[in-house]
Parts: sequence; structure tokens; C-alpha cells
Amino acid sequence: MSRKSVAAAFAGLLIAFPALSQDAPGGEYADALQRMITETAAGTCPEDVMGAELLAACQQQLAQMSAGLASLGAIESVTFVRAEETPNGRVEVYTVRFASGQALNWGIGGLQDGKYTVAYAGGA
Repeated sequence: MSRKSVAAAFAGLLIAFPALSQDAPGGEYADALQRMITETAAGTCPEDVMGAELLAACQQQLAQMSAGLASLGAIESVTFVRAEETPNGRVEVYTVRFASGQALNWGIGGLQDGKYTVAYAGGA
């Protein structure tokens, strides 16, 4: 699966509104993002960190996303890029570099009741 296919699959998970502000301190969601990516690559949607709509979208797209993410290899680094304040809450963007050498920008946020409502990937 190509990088564009993986990005398109995760773009379907986006449940957020356009950014209102891009000025914010360092990231807080890197561990949760890494866990989401790693577990999805292994064929599981982590229910304890995904809100209901995000979880449902993950489960619907799991076969495609799992294969695509697994093809990228292990995560080598997760680097905070910026945070955005949206009507759904804070969304953080990270550059995630994989063992394959590919890097993708990922967003995660919309934290509600201890679970994330937003997760998506795009080009780096």
C-alpha cells in the first residue's frame, strides 16, 4: 500500500473542524499517537484511547490501514510540529518517521473523557 493510500485511509478518520490558532506549547499526545499507530498496524483499534466515532471509523477501515501501516515498518521517531485549537479541542500535529524511511504528518486530539476524537495522517 502506498503512502498516499495510508494517508487517505487515515484522513477518513478526521473528525475535527478547521484550525483556529496554531500557537501552542509542546505536544502532550505523542505517546497516545504512537500507540494508536502501532496497535492499528498490528490489527487492533485501541478502544481505551479512541472515542466512539473514531473507534468506529478505525474498525471500518482496519484491514486497509493495518496493511498500509505495517508496510511502513516500526516507528523510529515522533516529533512535535504544532498544536491547533479547534472547536473540538486541541489537536497536535507530529511528524512520524518509520523504519521504511518514510515520514508522515499525523494529527491527534479532541480529547474528551480521556479519549481522542481526532486522528489523521497526511504527507510530510
